[in-house]
Amino acid sequence: MHKHPALESRPSPAAPGWLRYASPALFYPLAGRLIPWLALAAALLAGAGLYVGLAVAPVDSQQGEVYRILFIHVAAAWMSMFLYLVMALYAALGLIFHTRLSFMMMRALAPTGALFTFLTLWTGALWGKPTWGTWWVWDARLTSELILLFLYLGFMALQAAADDDTERADRGGAILLLAGVINVPIIYFSVRWWNTLHQGASINLTAAPSMANIMLAAMLLMVAAFWLYSAAAGLARVRGIIAEREPAAARAARPPREAR
Repeated sequence: MHKHPALESRPSPAAPGWLRYASPALFYPLAGRLIPWLALAAALLAGAGLYVGLAVAPVDSQQGEVYRILFIHVAAAWMSMFLYLVMALYAALGLIFHTRLSFMMMRALAPTGALFTFLTLWTGALWGKPTWGTWWVWDARLTSELILLFLYLGFMALQAAADDDTERADRGGAILLLAGVINVPIIYFSVRWWNTLHQGASINLTAAPSMANIMLAAMLLMVAAFWLYSAAAGLARVRGIIAEREPAAARAARPPREAR
């Protein structure tokens, strides 16, 4: 039995607590309220992180000034992997529970994940030229990060190709994401599993950081800024997806002046 689209977009009053925001109609206005605050916080933290990393942190004793690009490179690399895992989680939730919003969030985060993956590769090349003497090597970590970029681009291409059938696009994209999850631990552990040119992790959960506290502070500020930016961009994009797929829900959630 098929439900009328207008009834499907109506929020379920029986859903307890935060679960009721799984309804696109309720999530749409919540996302609109969060976006400006997330964007503002991201801008402030990014400014603070860049100031500390570029102006306050000392010169590295081995790499000199060129090491400062790592404040962007490392934060972008972490976000490239983290966003893929979040997308895969949404994909699993969508396949298991058939939640429409999960598929929408999965799709909304893809461009930001691809952006951070490209930024990781680009800043890595800028760092690698003066450090290794070359822009690119087929290093295990670089190659697996490049595969991650192809996974993001392949996901977005699949969504675009099957855009006329959203159910098929959602299921196909979700399966692709879950199949590609294996690449994330390969990226993270590649410097341990293989003899690579890429330096090891400066921060891990089992040992003290191998960098000065001021450098660590700059890196964590940039990570927080990128995380907040990702949240703001993803929420802005999912609002557009909700408005496209369920226009009745989006119109019902808008204030009277905005709905005109």
